[in-house]
Amino acid sequence: MSAASSRSAFVAVLGAPNAGKSTLINRLVGTKVSIVSPKAQTTRTRVLGIVRQGAAQIVFIDTPGIFKPRRRLDRAMVASAWEGARNSDVIILLVDSDIWIRKGLDRDTKKIIAGLRERKSEAILVLNKIDKADKEKLLPMADELNSEGLFSTVFMISATSAIRNDGVGDLMAHLAARAPEGPWHFPEDQVSDQPERFIAAEITREQLYHQLRQELPYATHVETEKWEDRKDGSIRIDQVIFVEKQSQKGIVLGKRGVRIKSIGEKARRELEDLFGCRVHLFLFVKVRGDWSEDPARYRDLGLDFNA
Repeated sequence: MSAASSRSAFVAVLGAPNAGKSTLINRLVGTKVSIVSPKAQTTRTRVLGIVRQGAAQIVFIDTPGIFKPRRRLDRAMVASAWEGARNSDVIILLVDSDIWIRKGLDRDTKKIIAGLRERKSEAILVLNKIDKADKEKLLPMADELNSEGLFSTVFMISATSAIRNDGVGDLMAHLAARAPEGPWHFPEDQVSDQPERFIAAEITREQLYHQLRQELPYATHVETEKWEDRKDGSIRIDQVIFVEKQSQKGIVLGKRGVRIKSIGEKARRELEDLFGCRVHLFLFVKVRGDWSEDPARYRDLGLDFNA
């Protein structure tokens, strides 16, 4: 498509942990580009999801949730989220409307709003999970927040439900309409900027979040060490799951290897659906106590070690 007729925009999606950023971007892209779990801070690095909408190419920046950081990795993740906002044409603030109504606006969202105000950044307010929320209460609350003049417009959506008029299509149409004229930044058939090796590692890490107890997933890191395209059309993938302590290795493996087998089986099935071929997945668990303090790991994730 010629630059004269094309439009493009980078759209950063900000929000507190578990607001539904990755779920929304996967929905908009039409395939999984970011992993999802019920646990907060699942997304660790910036991931691009690329969508064509008519003559417009919309590049969504899935950012780590913005929260009060405690560890070096937390600080790097929050810094990455704000960097994604700084480099975007449009900013979306995604808010879990159900939690907002039941418990009030959470501390992390308040800090994001303060950060946007400090940076003098205009944003689109997107209220998610409206299928669960009391809309009679939501409307006046949204009007009050919108009256501050920080938001250009407000959308109410449900990124996960199949309800009619869930708002996602209206949001996408709005973003495409306001995209500035200019050439596309990626080929028409590309849906993410991440290599397949990284996506495969993320799929396995997603299973760690789903299957392990509350805190352990945050002490893990997954790397794809070997990728072999076989003559029969299948793929062999060797991955290493790094943990910080010897005791954590035993938990990941499980009694007689039951847990690691379950993690590998579910990850393998999802990889086969994603890549459309047979996948042979081999998982190994290693103890590396300093992985979360290793600058090389941060470079691999596209994070600033010194943030």
